[in-house]
Amino acid sequence: MPHLRIEYTGNLDGHVDMQALCNVLCRTLTQFQDDTGNSVFPLTGTRVLAYPAPYAAVADSADDRAFLYLLLRIAPGRPQPLLDAVGKALLAQVDCALAPVTALRSIRATLQFDEGRPVYEGKWASA
Repeated sequence: MPHLRIEYTGNLDGHVDMQALCNVLCRTLTQFQDDTGNSVFPLTGTRVLAYPAPYAAVADSADDRAFLYLLLRIAPGRPQPLLDAVGKALLAQVDCALAPVTALRSIRATLQFDEGRPVYEGKWASA
């Protein structure tokens, strides 16, 4: 972990480079270090995935409405000030990526953290 999942209205395709946004959010997550200099989120466990919604109704359903929902799933146990810093850093990157599009569309974004004890967690890797 962490796994960051982005669900967004499909009308952002063609206006936002989602691959670039995924890359910058991944780099943002992996830059965080604890007090001893260790990575808070391991590089090999960090995932950022984006999924467009081909059908959506946002607010009054006007064609120029757009929305992103970002869900960051993390293992429990990190201090709240660190989580606040991570949230601010991620939203700053989202703001930067969406800035050119805000003149064309009304956009809202929500970032939520899911920090829960997994009921089951299995892992598999090819190497």
